Amino acid sequence: MIVTVHLNQLIPKRKRDVSAIEDKVISMYARGMSQRDISSTIEDIYGFSVSHEMISDITDTVLPDLEEWQSRPLSNCYPFVFVDCLYTTVRNDYETKKYAVYTMLGYTMEGKKDILGLWLNEMESKHKWMQIFDEIKARGVEDIFFISMDGVSGLEDGARAIFPQVIVQRCIVHLIRNSIKYVPSKDYKPFTAALKKVYSAPSLKACHSAFESFQQQWSAYPGAIDVSKRKRLPCGTTI
Repeated sequence: MIVTVHLNQLIPKRKRDVSAIEDKVISMYARGMSQRDISSTIEDIYGFSVSHEMISDITDTVLPDLEEWQSRPLSNCYPFVFVDCLYTTVRNDYETKKYAVYTMLGYTMEGKKDILGLWLNEMESKHKWMQIFDEIKARGVEDIFFISMDGVSGLEDGARAIFPQVIVQRCIVHLIRNSIKYVPSKDYKPFTAALKKVYSAPSLKACHSAFESFQQQWSAYPGAIDVSKRKRLPCGTTI
């Protein structure tokens, strides 16, 4: 009786539309919930169970949309593109495994954010990045002004091979993270404050001046300074 009442509330009589339950299942699945957790949550809320097969059928309905989104045409020019690789646990059938998720975020000429795509691979490699750069070019990207990336070996050369005129900048977050490896934890705060004056300088001249002061102040940690010396400025030069 309880099951009938809940079903009638969710799916009215003589109606075949189950989009309400589908939307909820897809939303929970997108948040990383397992099929078991989704089934338990539906049962707790509505008083009836949903089989794993039904959950799988529901989540599979979005696959064509995902494939269409992943292969959609892109803008011909992006002033800024940020590339990074994140590691996350992915469930594949009954096995969970860590995968590298390649991510590209671009800004259009109108200043709008655009996720160019998401790609899965077992590990991060320059060869996979080369394939991705090739793919976005085939999808319509003709020019990129600036690319911000981490220091993966070969990544910069791979980007330039496809987009020869691109200016490559090292990501500030990765710069700071790599720099403080050479600094005692007690000095993290003053060190990063001094470094911020360099990368937030209003002009190239002010940047060089700030970096000279930074080198003198933190000369006891040459490894940290060397990391900063390899940083690329927006103008494409190095400090």
